[in-house]
Amino acid sequence: MVNNAINISAYHGAPPTSREEGRVHIDSGPLYDNSTVLALLDKGDEHTKLWTKKCIQDVQRLEFDIEDVRALLKQALLNGRYVNSEWCVQNSTGPWAACDSYCLVRAEWNDHAYKDMHYEYYVKFAINKAGKLLLLVSCHLSQ
Repeated sequence: MVNNAINISAYHGAPPTSREEGRVHIDSGPLYDNSTVLALLDKGDEHTKLWTKKCIQDVQRLEFDIEDVRALLKQALLNGRYVNSEWCVQNSTGPWAACDSYCLVRAEWNDHAYKDMHYEYYVKFAINKAGKLLLLVSCHLSQ
């Protein structure tokens, strides 16, 4: 299988040479300063992209639009917990991005239970090499 080992993220480092290595953690995280990410979020929807097919599917399953995703990421940065940093690949042949991931627990109204319930979300993202676009790799309820 051909591997397009190109790093498209703002993090300076070499991506894994093979997807077969599995998830490759980056020990120096978080990689992106919260103020930089928050500034990109404040610029609007056009500066946030759902980057992987799985992320697009997860966001659809949550019935979120891009504004909801931006709000969730902002809340995760401000009130959530940093989990780790790792290399992520867009599809089986690349390209790669160095990503930070966060967990956030928040209360939301549940129509079926008729009460607020706590939900834990997981978001993973990178900033592109130009520093002008947030690339969302994961956005889902924790499993």
